Amino acid sequence: MSFRKIDIDAYDEDVLLEGELCEPDPRDPAQVLSDAKQKQAAVRSTLARGDIPGALGIALDSIPYGPNVEEAKNLTLQTVVSILNSTKSSDIISVVKALSQDTQDTLMKYLYKGMGMPGWGDVSGSVLLGWHEKLTEVAGTGCIVRVMTDRRIV
Repeated sequence: MSFRKIDIDAYDEDVLLEGELCEPDPRDPAQVLSDAKQKQAAVRSTLARGDIPGALGIALDSIPYGPNVEEAKNLTLQTVVSILNSTKSSDIISVVKALSQDTQDTLMKYLYKGMGMPGWGDVSGSVLLGWHEKLTEVAGTGCIVRVMTDRRIV
C-alpha cells in the first residue's frame, strides 16, 4: 500500500491548480472584506425599505472571488441567504425577473454554494431549492450551464 502515499500530481505536468483556474480578485483582501461589510449594511437598509431586487443587486454586484478572500465570500453568502430567507415565495418570480442575466447567473452560483456548505442545507435547504426552481423557470437551463462553466469560484 505504500504506492498510495505518493502524490502523483507532483510529477504530472498537466495538473490544474485552483489558482490557475481564474485570475485572482485584483482588490486587496482587506479591501474586499471591507466592501463586503459595507454591502451587508447597505443590504439591511434596502431590505428595511422592502426593496428585495435592489438588495440582491447590491449583494451580487462585484462579488469576491478567487483565493485569499474566504471571509468576504462567506459574509457575502450570509448576506445573500438572509435576503432569500426574507422573501415571500410568491414574490420570488417577480424578483428574479427584475434581475439582469449576469445577476441571475451570480445568484445561481450562490444558490449552489449555499447548498454545498455543510449544515446550510439543514437551515435554508428548502428556501435555496425554491429559489433554484424559480430562477431556472425564469432564466432557463442556460443559467445553470453558464454557472457550471464559469471558472470564477465564489
